[in-house]
Amino acid sequence: MTKARLLRLSVVLVSIFMILLIIVYWDNVGTAHFYLHTSFSRPRSPGAIAAGEDWETLPDVDEFLAKLLSSSLKQNSSIPRKTEQLLVQGSNKPVVSNLEENVRGYDWSTHKDRNSLDQEKLQVERQRTLREFCANSSFTFPTKERSFDDIPNYELNHLIVDDRHGVIYCYVPKVACTNWKRVMIVLSESLLDQGVPYRNPLDIPREHVHNTSTHLTFNKFWHRYGKFSRHLMKIKLKKYTKFLFVRDPFVRLISAFRSKFELKNEDFYRRFAIPMLELYSNHTNLPTSVNEAFGAGLKVSFSDFIQYLLDPRTEKMVPFNEHWRQVYRLCHPCQIDYDFIGKLETLDEDAAYLLQLLKVDRLLRFPPSYRNRTASSWEDDWFAKIPLAWRQQLYKLYEADFVLFGYPKPENLLKD
Repeated sequence: MTKARLLRLSVVLVSIFMILLIIVYWDNVGTAHFYLHTSFSRPRSPGAIAAGEDWETLPDVDEFLAKLLSSSLKQNSSIPRKTEQLLVQGSNKPVVSNLEENVRGYDWSTHKDRNSLDQEKLQVERQRTLREFCANSSFTFPTKERSFDDIPNYELNHLIVDDRHGVIYCYVPKVACTNWKRVMIVLSESLLDQGVPYRNPLDIPREHVHNTSTHLTFNKFWHRYGKFSRHLMKIKLKKYTKFLFVRDPFVRLISAFRSKFELKNEDFYRRFAIPMLELYSNHTNLPTSVNEAFGAGLKVSFSDFIQYLLDPRTEKMVPFNEHWRQVYRLCHPCQIDYDFIGKLETLDEDAAYLLQLLKVDRLLRFPPSYRNRTASSWEDDWFAKIPLAWRQQLYKLYEADFVLFGYPKPENLLKD
């Protein structure tokens, strides 16, 4: 009887072990191989947990997976790649086929005259600000107090994973996310051109960049790994380098409005512009296509857009679209300990420093920025016709993003 029990126990243990091995090695893209080719050394504030430390705090299953995957890391971390031997060569300028890019244009200047920033101190300050307000019990906003386990899978769809280099990027629309997604595609080799991975970010067509099937994101883990998905997420969050880029919240709203409502966009016209024009401009019998609407001079005003954001009915019907959803709702900065916080206002310097820290600066360059990017100096003009009460309500709606990421309160817009 004892031998039979031991045999059954052995079979169960072997089965569990084999299941875990299958989970780890299942993905032929390498989604759990933990190829950490970086030696990211971020500035730490006292008490901060660095990637890969404090393993004893993990649950038993997480600890087992961590040890198993760490052994895989040791075997694979020295694998050479031809793609990392030389700086990317290719076209120096993009082929502009998208109206939005055509309108904006690219800034191809090298910006050699810009003052160099003390990036290490800058990162310390940005991370300290974020952690202090996340820990400040007197500063509250929706979802702040929930844990990572409380975040629904569908809210993790902005966390893009590159297992080849051990990187997690939370993308924020209207904050250079198109080009950062291009960078992630090159690093992860997740998209092929005639059987060969892309080497130059700007060679990647825009329609492929925003195709969700192109990227491995956290919300897809459940379909791949089932009940082990959260365990794997937590391990990757501890082992990988996590970064995001942010922007002045009001300027981001202006940029979203410009690109989605001042340019012809059929999808946004039908989903958002028609309801806005009906609710806030009292239009009826609106054209069904954006071409007809623009031809008839029917466009959403910035005032319409602000009313839509402030209308309590809006989110009762559907959550904010990602282009104007708050960063704290997209990237969960109080639940995820980001290693690097970049800002669009210092994009060129931040991007160069991050690629250097990731040790991929010889593999690629960050694509150039738009030359007529929406600027903070435009705020006064854009908000001039917006009533003071609306501006104050709008600030409260985006206050967490201002405070967490160190953007000053726009006092000039909030007072008479």
